[in-house]
Amino acid sequence: MTAYLITNVSVVGAAPTDLLIRDGVVAQTGAGLTAPDATQVDGTGLVALPGLVDLHTHLREPGREDAETVESGSRAAALGGYTAVCAMANTSPVADTAGVVEQVWRLGREAGLVDVQPIGAVTVGLAGERLAELGAMADSAARVRIFSDDGHCVADPKLMRRALEYVKAFDGIIAQHAEEPRLTEGAQMHEGEVSTRLGLTGWPAVAEEAIIARDVLLAEHVGSRLHVCHVSTAGSVEVLRQAKARGVRVTAEVTPHHLLLTDAKAETYDPVFKVNPPLRTATDIAALRAALAEGVIDVIATDHAPHAVEDKECEWAYARPGMLGLETALSIALDVLGPQWDLIAERMSRAPARIAGLDGHGVDPAPGVPANLTLVDPAARRVIEPAELASRSRNTPYARMTLPGRIVATFLRGEPTVLDGKAVN
Repeated sequence: MTAYLITNVSVVGAAPTDLLIRDGVVAQTGAGLTAPDATQVDGTGLVALPGLVDLHTHLREPGREDAETVESGSRAAALGGYTAVCAMANTSPVADTAGVVEQVWRLGREAGLVDVQPIGAVTVGLAGERLAELGAMADSAARVRIFSDDGHCVADPKLMRRALEYVKAFDGIIAQHAEEPRLTEGAQMHEGEVSTRLGLTGWPAVAEEAIIARDVLLAEHVGSRLHVCHVSTAGSVEVLRQAKARGVRVTAEVTPHHLLLTDAKAETYDPVFKVNPPLRTATDIAALRAALAEGVIDVIATDHAPHAVEDKECEWAYARPGMLGLETALSIALDVLGPQWDLIAERMSRAPARIAGLDGHGVDPAPGVPANLTLVDPAARRVIEPAELASRSRNTPYARMTLPGRIVATFLRGEPTVLDGKAVN
């Protein structure tokens, strides 16, 4: 295993120092380190962060390898500064058995670019009718701890209660896609002034807020862990704030696109801006940003959702919802939060690693710590070109936008997956 000496780098925004990586861990830190056998990496002007961790990634394999594979998604993640991603269950077949989650887990290990932690389905086939093999997935080689029907809401309150009760036995988490389905039938975008003007069926904010309110009460009653996916409204923030004040075991995530883009993007009728939950209003964005800074929202999660060309380059009504996110998330965080490195490290690495129980991830670089880290050039600015992304899909909402920050290097257990801004393999 090659040793690496990163010189003159700022660790999470602190004064510059050197980092010696050897045998998969940070062996030494301090100014003026020497290691003749080590490959030297000039960290001048760079910031070292703990490797980013994504709680919400769609890798599409098995079933939709035309849109993404575990390998291509892992490469996109590494280029985005990630060392671990949690892969959602809405594959084909659905990841609702030990066999499928183990397949995804092994594909991640074979790719070797990030740690791929499968998320298991809550219900069989995501149908919302009966619980999937939660215990078998938890006991599998993949050691699943998060379960979600993402893309579908666990709408039946009795079934949701049973799921929360079941995973409590092994401190698991139910990650809910909060959407009351009867309130969103035929919905195409956020319900509001823009949808009225465009004549598109609206997705009301209350459809999200009502499920979150119900589920925090269920989680409080059961004493189990609930995670709320892709929070998108100001009302949801208030429900979460009150729940946390009462001590409910609830965590929440927000996506980069919900921190930056508004429902006005629908005016273009470009399906790249169609997403679930939909882009909301400037008022919602302000509330989400404040909640992220406050800690009411714990995590920035990408909801990286690659789609094949035919699923996006079509009429708005027929387009699949979803956007790419892995390769641009840190840049959006920098754009939204500025160089608040400790806050970025907390929301994009430490907190998601804690929630998912990923040992060795989400730990700031220090002697004896596994060398899972990323180096960022905060002064760089880059134009997002869809054709240059590592994903098999091209549905980025940031095409031709100029964004701050560039990932220079990513290390997974001491081995570089990205160097000089390029994937190593």
